[in-house]
Order: sequence, then structure tokens, then C-alpha cells
Amino acid sequence: MRHSLLQCLTLQCSAFSVVAVVASAALAGDPATCAAIADDHVRLACYDAAFTVERPGTTHRDATTDLRAPPAADAQPQDSTGQPAADERSLIGERWSRYEPAAGYPFLVRLHDANYVMLRHSNRVNVAPVSPAHPDADISRDIERDELKFQVSFKSRLWESSDRRYATWLGYTQQSNWQALNAPQSRPFRESDYQPELMFVMQPDRALIGGLRWQLLNVGLVHQSNGLSDPGSRSWNRIYAQFGVEDDHFAGGKLAILARPWVRLHERSTRDDNPDITDYLGYGDLRLLWRRGEQTLTFTGRGNPRTRKGAAQIEWSAPAIGAFRYYVQVFTGYGESLIDYNFRQTVFGAGFSLNDLF
Repeated sequence: MRHSLLQCLTLQCSAFSVVAVVASAALAGDPATCAAIADDHVRLACYDAAFTVERPGTTHRDATTDLRAPPAADAQPQDSTGQPAADERSLIGERWSRYEPAAGYPFLVRLHDANYVMLRHSNRVNVAPVSPAHPDADISRDIERDELKFQVSFKSRLWESSDRRYATWLGYTQQSNWQALNAPQSRPFRESDYQPELMFVMQPDRALIGGLRWQLLNVGLVHQSNGLSDPGSRSWNRIYAQFGVEDDHFAGGKLAILARPWVRLHERSTRDDNPDITDYLGYGDLRLLWRRGEQTLTFTGRGNPRTRKGAAQIEWSAPAIGAFRYYVQVFTGYGESLIDYNFRQTVFGAGFSLNDLF
């Protein structure tokens, strides 16, 4: 190529020939070829071509730019914090604060189960609750079928791992039934149930089959009681393991499935106010939550296959005013409240909630 250039210059080739030779030098990447060019402009052009020098005003492109892999086709959209966009987030992950900004301390307080207040109507009332421990209890009450029912539920994170996949939570739920319309009886609280629980939570977020993802393993210890003295006292302790999976594309929305088997921790027979409670409340529950847009529908079922007793509950919520949501609850079966664990009734209620039914 150098011989071609010298020959071309010696014979005073046309401009087209010189450009061709310069192009050949650039392709060969041999800057030494340019030294033999007598013309300053042509020689500079040759060096520029050999070293691929960029002209002022051209955009600099790093050599690694073209080697960067394009974004994955299935990458999740992210918000300004680097977390998945709201419509791409796991329902279970939202419940267990997977997407909360790092606070620098573990004692995060969040809503737990549904927080609501509603006016409810029962098809029948338990005017004389009894249990095997107190078969002759005299707790006759003049109560109304209509009352206010409210639930307060929150949890606090005591510890979490650096990747937020593991955490320990302490929860508290209180459900109260208030005879607010029963003026002749001075509007008493018919029943209040208190439920503290300690939970160890793991969020694996792993793909399963058929579009399902394993999102939760929750192992908990829970105590529930109504705080009354005998013969109206009701209480029990249990341990459970809750498994949660999700399908992000079910009937146009998101579906979460949570199965929670439990084992009762028995007390001494002399202290057990309700030894047959599992005959009615069973050995676990199953919850299905479906969210489409801003509306949420939840089904919860539990029971004992041996005794064929249990309960089913359906809940619905949708945005109302501000932070409040419209809330509807339908319950049928045993255990709508702890004093009624062995009493069957059907209840319909409507009101407002603060958080999703999860």
C-alpha cells in the first residue's frame, strides 16, 4: 500500500485516487503510510483516518457503548426509588413492606389485617353463650341484632435482614362488637377479642408453575382471648405456618393465595375455657385475595373436616374519600367472635376501612 501511495504522489494522481489511497491507509490502520504524503491537507486527513480522530462537535462514543447489553425484554418498570412500579409490585410484598424506603431502623409500624368500622346485622344472637367448661353458665343477655363492629390491627418490625427477605414482626389485632344502638342496656360492648402474635417472615419471591410465584413463608405464634373472667372467658394459643403464592395475571387482576395450617397449644384441662374450640374453628384457614384496579375482593374459609363445622367470609373494598375505603363484609358459620366460637350465625355488615383486606 505504501508503494501505491508513493507511486500515486509521484505521478500526481487525481484527487479521487489520493482519497482512495488515504482510505486504504485508514482501513489498514498503518499511520506510517501517511508520512510519505507531501501535501499537508492530504497527510493530515490520512493521519485522521488512521487514528479515527473525531472532529470538533462530533459526539464522543465510548468503545464500550456498543457492547452494552440491551435492557431485558421482561425487566420490570421501576419508579424513582428503583423499586418496581406500583402495578408491578407483589400484593404480599406490599403487605410485608418489601418496597418501603430504608428507614435506618427496624421498628417500622404498619397496618396488619383489615382496619375497619361497620354497622352489622346478624340473623340471630347468642343470648346465652356456653362452653363444655361452663355448661351451666348463666350469662343471659338482652342484646340487639344490629351493632357496630370495628377492628384495629397493626404490626411492628423488630428485625430484618439486609436484603429485606427475612424479618421478625410483632402484631396486634383487636376486634370489638359494640351494642351502640341498645340504649335500654346502656350501649355495652358485647365482646372484644385481643390477639397479639409474633411472626418470622420470609419472602422468597421465586417462580413456580403456571405463572405462580412463591412470595411468603410466615411462621407465627398467636394468642387470642376476650379478656373476660369465668364463665364468659374464652382463649386459646396456637402456632401456624402460612404459605403465600401469587398470580399477577388472573382474570384481569392479581390473585394472592394464602394457606395457613395451625396447631393448638393445649392448656391444662382445669384452665381450658373452650376445650372443643378446634371442632368449630378447625385446623387452618385459606384466604384468596383478588385485586383488580382499585377494588379488592377477599374470600376466607376455615373448618374441621371431621366435624364439618367452620365458617366462610367474603370482604369487598373500594376507594371512598381520602384514605378511607368502602367496606362490605358477609360472614356465615361459627366463630364470628370468640364468645360465639360454637354459635352459628350469618352476618352482613357495611362501613369503611383504612387498608386493603389483607
